[in-house]
Amino acid sequence: MYRDVQLHIDGQWRGAEGGRTIPVLNPATEEVIGTVAHASKGDLDAALDAAAKGFKLWAKVSAYDRSKVMRKAADLLRERAGDIARLMTLEQGKPLAEAKMETLAAADIIDWFAEEARRAYGRVIPARAQGVYQLVVKEPVGPVAAFTPWNFPINQVVRKLSAALAAGCSIIVKAPEETPASPAELIRAFVDAGVPASVIGLIYGVPAEISEYLIPHPVIRKVTFTGSTPVGKQLSALAGAHMKRITMELGGHSPVIVFEDADVDAAAKQIAAAKFRNAGQVCVSPTRFMVQEKAYDQFVERFVAHAKTIKVGNGLEDGIQMGPLANERRVPAIEALLADAQQKGAEVKTGGSRIGNKGYFFEPTVVTGVTREMRMMNEEPFGPLAMIFPFSDFDEAVEEANRLPYGLASYAYTRSAKTANAIAASVEAGMMTINHLGLALPEVPFGGVKDSGFGSEGGSEAIEAYLNPKFVSQAGI
Repeated sequence: MYRDVQLHIDGQWRGAEGGRTIPVLNPATEEVIGTVAHASKGDLDAALDAAAKGFKLWAKVSAYDRSKVMRKAADLLRERAGDIARLMTLEQGKPLAEAKMETLAAADIIDWFAEEARRAYGRVIPARAQGVYQLVVKEPVGPVAAFTPWNFPINQVVRKLSAALAAGCSIIVKAPEETPASPAELIRAFVDAGVPASVIGLIYGVPAEISEYLIPHPVIRKVTFTGSTPVGKQLSALAGAHMKRITMELGGHSPVIVFEDADVDAAAKQIAAAKFRNAGQVCVSPTRFMVQEKAYDQFVERFVAHAKTIKVGNGLEDGIQMGPLANERRVPAIEALLADAQQKGAEVKTGGSRIGNKGYFFEPTVVTGVTREMRMMNEEPFGPLAMIFPFSDFDEAVEEANRLPYGLASYAYTRSAKTANAIAASVEAGMMTINHLGLALPEVPFGGVKDSGFGSEGGSEAIEAYLNPKFVSQAGI
């Protein structure tokens, strides 16, 4: 059962100060299923006051005890995964199995950061004089403002929330209004696990208004955002004007490079499944498929065949492999990219149309005959849209892979160790996975380069952005 979603401020679940709410829609039916509280300026001030108080409290809790509380939160999340997954499917649309997988993966992420909390080591630097001790200690940076999107309602929150708590920071989460219930249940697990009342805040509202108020505020010392590159640049500039630390996980347009010596059938099946996961609404979704000429026809045939088998429908129904797009904005966005490409000579091999007239369903779509002049070759599609085109040699593939300002994820398939090493060294991306899908595990870095962002939200690197190194030099008296 979907219930109206409230704010969480200073340990209380409550409505907005003025009673204002925002409707929440089910993207499979376009029906209103509930509301979410819309924070006012007074609510933001209350959240900031709580975060300042919570930081002073949580920073003094030992890493050992922070870790224990976090692991309890992970266990609660696992116990509640079935119910939380259903909420996520109702508000976001993804198949129930994907929603449950996201929830369980979030518990693994919490466990990872719970252990990192106990391993945020400093160091001793050998001194130049006798009787002098030179130490580097790690201290929590301070209250955090986190801004998260709707495509992975729990996954995008849990990385920021877990890193902040592991480091000893308090946090205010501005979760997505389109998908508010599942991140609220994530935070409920932390609260029920024993995180002190004032340490975690949860707010909803107009993203621009909230970011413009929170980021410059003197209480906030760290900003973390996942979303589009244009918005990320604006928030980075605002944070920079106030000397705030940032982590930015932004847009991508991920290249897939399939060399002629690859296992083409296996590559097509594997990467097609990755392409249409979450209806392509994934920041690391493979989008530009480059296939060496000798393997091109075979790859297209296999990829299209797989796309045609995908069962699209309401994510709550059995056997559904792809749900609707998450909101009404995505349908015309995909249609516009396709219209532009077709006008310039592209061929739609399968899909290309909205499904039905109720719900935001769109066919898994494969396009060939694409050129660099087409919008879809330059703009992140963020939907079930794959564009496939041939290349002749290694240098041509690298040039196309690096042509855009994005540099988040990349993929390659080859049986040659030499080619694998060379392509990994040549593609400008924060992440590359070769011959398998190996991204986004809790223990590995997750982040991009160029216009795809700054910093990491995974691996041992992630917690560093929430810690300040302090140098202490001490001599005996």
